[in-house]
Amino acid sequence: MANIAQKSVDTLKEAILSSIEKAKASGALADAPTPDFIIEIPADRKNGDLATNVAMVCARAFKTAPRNIAQAIVDNLSTDGTYIERCEIAGPGFINFFLNKSYYADVVKAIESEKDSYGKSSYGEGKRILVEFVSANPTGPMHIGNARGGALGDCLASVLQTAGYDVEREFYVNDAGNQIEKFKTSLEVRYLQIYDNTIEMPEDAYQGADITAHAEAFNKLYGDKYVNVPSEERKQALCDYALPINIANLKKDLQKYRIEYDNWFLESSLHNSGAVKDIIEKLKASGHTYYQDDALWFKTTDFGDDKDRVLLRANGVPTYLVPDIAYHYNKLVTRGFDTAIDILGADHHGYIPRIKASMEALGVDSNRLDIIIMQMVRLIKDGDVYKLSKRSGKAVTLSTLIEEVPVDAARFLFNMREANTQMDFDIDLAVTEDSQNPVYYVQYAHARICSIIKALESDGITPRECTDEELALLSAPEEKELINHLAGYTNEIIAAAKDYDPTKVTRYVLQLAALFHKFYNACRVKGDNESLTQARLNLCIATKIVIKNVLTMLKINAPESM
Repeated sequence: MANIAQKSVDTLKEAILSSIEKAKASGALADAPTPDFIIEIPADRKNGDLATNVAMVCARAFKTAPRNIAQAIVDNLSTDGTYIERCEIAGPGFINFFLNKSYYADVVKAIESEKDSYGKSSYGEGKRILVEFVSANPTGPMHIGNARGGALGDCLASVLQTAGYDVEREFYVNDAGNQIEKFKTSLEVRYLQIYDNTIEMPEDAYQGADITAHAEAFNKLYGDKYVNVPSEERKQALCDYALPINIANLKKDLQKYRIEYDNWFLESSLHNSGAVKDIIEKLKASGHTYYQDDALWFKTTDFGDDKDRVLLRANGVPTYLVPDIAYHYNKLVTRGFDTAIDILGADHHGYIPRIKASMEALGVDSNRLDIIIMQMVRLIKDGDVYKLSKRSGKAVTLSTLIEEVPVDAARFLFNMREANTQMDFDIDLAVTEDSQNPVYYVQYAHARICSIIKALESDGITPRECTDEELALLSAPEEKELINHLAGYTNEIIAAAKDYDPTKVTRYVLQLAALFHKFYNACRVKGDNESLTQARLNLCIATKIVIKNVLTMLKINAPESM
């Protein structure tokens, strides 16, 4: 895909390197290797559209003052084949460059040509990434932290896909281990209480109303059939009934939240396939295990962990760590993903060194495993912390949240803060239909452009393709500022993919909406000059395309009227 902004930088860098070689050949600069340098967008574009520090970084190599180096570069610079109109030397030796009219015309044309493909790149081409997120405990409903993790993980996966990576989304279902045993016990007690109300529920069992509802529904189906059977048979029957219902509910709620997974990976499959036993043997063979007090320990301290970890308890039962190791080995080795990304809650911080240690012990580069730790969310309503759903009077779950808050707002607002920062989610703001609500503000910009196009069409003005000369009429500061921002979209996607940070994209589109409103207020679209009217209409359409591309990528609606 065309990336005019990157092309402007790449061609300029080639021109600068060529001018340095010319200056060396003429004796204006010393014949020494040219150090690497950067070309960047200045904070204030009044100082230029692009700037380079080349003269400063070359001062030591060329044994010359930076301003003299800058002058030699400018004197030998040919801008043929670049988008540069002029340049000037500033301060101690910075060189500032100003883009020509062709640049602005080419940006608008590229967007209108590529349409819904604009912003896509081949940056990550050939790399497979698995993004695992939410992976909520299937023993109960998803909580508000899962709502943040769901929006973050799904939007990150979309950003990576747009940057050219081959991405799969995965939910890891913990359908084995201690929490499932606790689930079975909780179901069993609630079922038996139907027949004997003197039976007490253990304090550490699941106390939720959903457990009682499962037991009662099971009883309606089977009556007292399982009252007098062995406990394990009863527990398994209850679990086999309730767990698939819970998993189906997880899928249903996530679909409402517009999340579709490529894979639902069952922890039990690792046990059933022998992968858990196999991983223990592989770790033993690595030389990083030892026995103590009849338990098998993993020497994670060999890899920087603060203490060693138990793999097999004295009774021969694996700890939770073993299937987790087997799961990540499955991701990176068995299925061969180049990178595995886990999005986990703040309470998993200590998990990182031990799981990375396990990969290193197994001969897998732990840098291929990236773990994003997501901080806590507080719900705010009427200026205060809000913990209970007004509908049920219970803790707010993902399901109750999206009944109270539009999905568009939830997905956008949860991606307004980086994962590693704590977040206040303002419910009142999320349901507000005015410019204070960030997603409404962006959607309104899209709808406003649609209404501009319709109004012009009712006046007999329909969009047409503009010539380069017509697009060159877009020379007002507000027009150039808007086009520059549109040009940066592809690079913003790449930056968000590099940093695993979809908040870059929400910030980008918020600024885009602001710049469009600024342009619209300063530059009348319909005027006496037909060519300028068409050029501005083309700019409106290009902006509309990019806003829609961002919102579509984030699975947020782009309304045509509001």
